[in-house]
Amino acid sequence: MPAQAQARRNRLVYATLVLAVIAAGLASRRYPGLLPAQLGKYPGDALWALMVMLLYGLAWPHASIVRIAMAALATSFAVEFSQLYQADWINAIRHTTLGHLVLGSGFHAMDLLAYSVGVAAGTMAELLALRPSTAR
Repeated sequence: MPAQAQARRNRLVYATLVLAVIAAGLASRRYPGLLPAQLGKYPGDALWALMVMLLYGLAWPHASIVRIAMAALATSFAVEFSQLYQADWINAIRHTTLGHLVLGSGFHAMDLLAYSVGVAAGTMAELLALRPSTAR
């Protein structure tokens, strides 16, 4: 993507989107009946990965969409795989509300798919939002 399109990533917009995605993710867990039961907890997982992507976009507004997406996926996957490690000290952190929201609790391979969906949705939305407008 051309540098001028990347320069249009607005930090205020991204900060607002981060807050909106956090609210949607928390709502998806608090009110699961609003979503189809078949989706289970996966909308919240997808939104978590989208939030990570938005945070990277907020921190590095000139980075390419590919770099942002890959960083978000790498972070999401790393956090998920870290859940295979179950030492007492990290489980104590995971048992706090913030620790559970950030680190999760147990490894689930399907979460990796949910993270991929969240990052893919964010990538597509950003590509659409930042694409150069065509002259009419």
